Amino acid sequence: MISTAVVHLLEPLYAAVTFVMVAFHKLFNSFGFDPAGGLAWGGSIVGLVIVIRILLIPLFVKQINAQRGLQILQPEIKKLQAKYKGKTDPESKKKQQQEMMALYKDNGTNPLASCLPILLQAPIFFALFRVLNSISKEGYSIGPLTNTLRAQADVATLFGSPISATFLNSSFTSTKILTVVMIVLMSFTTFTTQRQLMRKNMPADALTGPYAQQQKILLYILPVAFGLGGVAFPIGVLLYWTTSNLWTMGQQFYVIRNNPAPGTPAFKAKEDRDRAKAAKHGVATVEETTEEAPPEPDRRPAQRQQPKKQTRAQRSKPAGNPGRSSNPAKSGNPSKSGNPSRSQKKKPGGNK
Repeated sequence: MISTAVVHLLEPLYAAVTFVMVAFHKLFNSFGFDPAGGLAWGGSIVGLVIVIRILLIPLFVKQINAQRGLQILQPEIKKLQAKYKGKTDPESKKKQQQEMMALYKDNGTNPLASCLPILLQAPIFFALFRVLNSISKEGYSIGPLTNTLRAQADVATLFGSPISATFLNSSFTSTKILTVVMIVLMSFTTFTTQRQLMRKNMPADALTGPYAQQQKILLYILPVAFGLGGVAFPIGVLLYWTTSNLWTMGQQFYVIRNNPAPGTPAFKAKEDRDRAKAAKHGVATVEETTEEAPPEPDRRPAQRQQPKKQTRAQRSKPAGNPGRSSNPAKSGNPSKSGNPSRSQKKKPGGNK
């Protein structure tokens, strides 16, 4: 009863998935592809991936920003964990959780944002799974997928295997080999995408701690989970997930190469490329310009010389030539000059 309710609830999503596939199917038919061929229907599944991933670009940007924010916050998170280390009482755990959430809020990051693209693709993944599992049912139609189109999709093959075939429900060796190859590709691209993010766009500090341990666990668990579950996936679903992984890998490579997180190997590699590019064109980088620039001269105005305070004796002493003591005639003192004083002058009528 619950599964039937869920199916009815997701009917609009199934219709949306088939609408995109039928639109691309018509496009490939206009190019001369066989309407019942695997290229037309396989191309429709790839077209579905392109549409979904374009719609998810804003969430992918949020995912990258959230992952970068978590990397930057790793030192603060470690301090918070050290603060409550060894405290197992409920009150301490509650305070630690509150401070952790406040730290995320103050820095505008959310750990769940790093999982949004995968979480939102999951319903589309299962919708495609149901559509491909149902195309073998006579009279099945949903949305724009009419019974005629369903019959064409039912006989469409990729490398000689029906796109609706799975490893478990097929008795052909070629189909089992193809499904195993696609399962390996799906698991390998999932592993490579996650490993690319951890090795190139995570600083050394972020590679330790609980968050890093979770990332490392997911790095190995997700490929294994997809590998084990892939035996029940139709070839079309495996094609969808592998193509989506390749899109993620290319998109992530572009972001890491051109906008890496500071303090990561990708950031250092970008600095080296910028430096080499600048040297090739004869342009100094900002770092080189800063290092080679001479220090600026001190342009502060010279301080005005303050007059020295004089004593009363210095103020009463007449200003003159400091060397006047050696030439008393030029000192201006009548008592020390060469002229006789008034008392030494001869009186008129004196002795002859």
